[in-house]
Amino acid sequence: MKMNWVEKFLMNNPIRAAFHVHVEAPLLERLGGRTEGLRVLEVGCGRGVGTEQIFRRFGAASVFAMDIDEDMVARARTRLQGFPPDRLRVEVGDVTAIDAEDASFDAVFDFAIIHHVPDWQAAVAEIRRVLKPGGRFYFEEVTRHALDKWSYRFFMEHPTENRFTTAEFIREVERQGMIVGSDYTERGGGDFVFGVGRVAPAAG
Repeated sequence: MKMNWVEKFLMNNPIRAAFHVHVEAPLLERLGGRTEGLRVLEVGCGRGVGTEQIFRRFGAASVFAMDIDEDMVARARTRLQGFPPDRLRVEVGDVTAIDAEDASFDAVFDFAIIHHVPDWQAAVAEIRRVLKPGGRFYFEEVTRHALDKWSYRFFMEHPTENRFTTAEFIREVERQGMIVGSDYTERGGGDFVFGVGRVAPAAG
């Protein structure tokens, strides 16, 4: 589900970008470490603020950034045009049907997009499919606790059913074979959850 104009406005302003750079990305780095020299997928890249952080803060060698909204992909391409094409690919794409082979990426980043997906369990399953053994899933998500509030219901558009709590999201991530354990934290009184799921390394 695409963002409506209100949420798109909120996501595309300097305050949101500053919070992303100075709060969200550092928190995920503390939970999961850097991705130095690795191949990374970002689902729901928006206008590319997170993609920049994946390169600059996390140290990724290459990034495949995707978003279901053609307008956001166009904005991301403009913002990220300084990165060479052999290191960056920005495409329209659906997180429930990722255009990549199994075990293609060392890490996947989700900066608060999966709560927009009606079948969010399918999105988590696809992320697990494309992660290599030993891969990491960095997630920041908005929970049912926030989406049930009047401000979210009145101003924004989200799936009205199949929403998740922190516990439900982490349980699904682990059910799909990515261990979170204690590598997560809540913010906003339970409105948001940040964490990292890890795929077991290959045997031997």
